[in-house]
Amino acid sequence: MATHVLHPTGRRRKAARLDEHLPVDHRLSQVYRVGAGLAGLFLLAFGILGLIDRIGFFDTGGDTVAGLNTNGALSILSICIGLLLFVGMVIGGNFASTLNMVLGIVFILSGFVNLALLDTGLNFLAFEMQNVLFSFVIGLLLMMFGMYGRVSGGLPHDNPYWRSRHPEQVMREERRSRPMPEVAKKRP
Repeated sequence: MATHVLHPTGRRRKAARLDEHLPVDHRLSQVYRVGAGLAGLFLLAFGILGLIDRIGFFDTGGDTVAGLNTNGALSILSICIGLLLFVGMVIGGNFASTLNMVLGIVFILSGFVNLALLDTGLNFLAFEMQNVLFSFVIGLLLMMFGMYGRVSGGLPHDNPYWRSRHPEQVMREERRSRPMPEVAKKRP
């Protein structure tokens, strides 16, 4: 591999990992936990109410719970996702943040897929327009909770994302911050 062309010093740039810049006990962990918990609570309640109504598993008859169309499959899926978000809330930290971001993207993609499937025979989760809009909203909220404190327009220079994107400036700043040797300080 020709990394010497991109990095003449022979050093390869270290790739930024999503979870290395926040310690597990960081105060932003509470934002990730609360976001996961609230979304999980709503999805869990929605799924349980859907199962209590004894709606058919793949019924597309227009049964509603909390203003959203549902059937047995969507209710069970909602319970599973709600429980997964509760697990994220219990674990907290970077896991909850990453889980929120991933599930947020999944909800947004689900909204687009189910929007395309409206009024077709493939709409086995009984989605209607309000379900699609809910999927977009909950996806954006989960992504916001997950990205809170991780993504910014002006990252500080000690942030690993910024450091991995600006290795030359990092090296200049590190050279400037080093103490000068005693020999260089003593000039006649």
